[in-house]
Amino acid sequence: MFESRSSQPELMDDLSLANEALKKNLDELELVNKYLGGNSIVIGALKKLHRQGLLPPNQSISIADLGCGGGDTLREIFKWGKQHKLNLQLIDIDANPFMLDYAQDKAKQKKADIHFKKLNIFSDEFENQKFDIVICSLFCHHFTDAELVKLFSQIQNQIRIAFIINDLHRHWFAYYSIKYITKILRGSYLVQHDAPLSVLRAFKYQELKNLLQQADIQNYTLHWKWAFRYRGIIYK
Repeated sequence: MFESRSSQPELMDDLSLANEALKKNLDELELVNKYLGGNSIVIGALKKLHRQGLLPPNQSISIADLGCGGGDTLREIFKWGKQHKLNLQLIDIDANPFMLDYAQDKAKQKKADIHFKKLNIFSDEFENQKFDIVICSLFCHHFTDAELVKLFSQIQNQIRIAFIINDLHRHWFAYYSIKYITKILRGSYLVQHDAPLSVLRAFKYQELKNLLQQADIQNYTLHWKWAFRYRGIIYK
């Protein structure tokens, strides 16, 4: 079961999904990102770029989060950017309009200055856009290997500084842990179905390296992070 990536689609991959259960699921994913290392991993990557002098405070830095879902990642980055007096232009991108509306409402509640765009990442409209930094957080496992090679190559041409990958390590402990945690906590039917499936759709270290190499990407770092995540920083 853990030897190769699952091709079974997640329920959240249905772009027409728009109901109260989805709202609950987005709230659940925010908690997962908060307590299981999701947002801290992404901000850790930004801190590294900052230390390397790649985020100068006197320049406007555009950051796009692909497949933003509930938008919690950029809300946390907005707070971090303010603390460090950085001029960040934040863009949440998703193909599901319901999720974008939800993320926009949350941003207004938190008074976070974030822009929102409904885009298909494989569209010409998206491909023609440029960003300083692109974030793929719990996003890559939704796609096939062939789609990821195409996407990685495309993003490499769109960025000016780097793109950041934060995704899951396909491992039996991660699978059974999230499966039973979501049941014990009586999570939504979406999280009980999709959370363990996300692990099965995810990656092993060498698989991610192979995908980056197939996309002709050489300048990157890739490290394992708690809890069962991989963080990649791919430089321009």
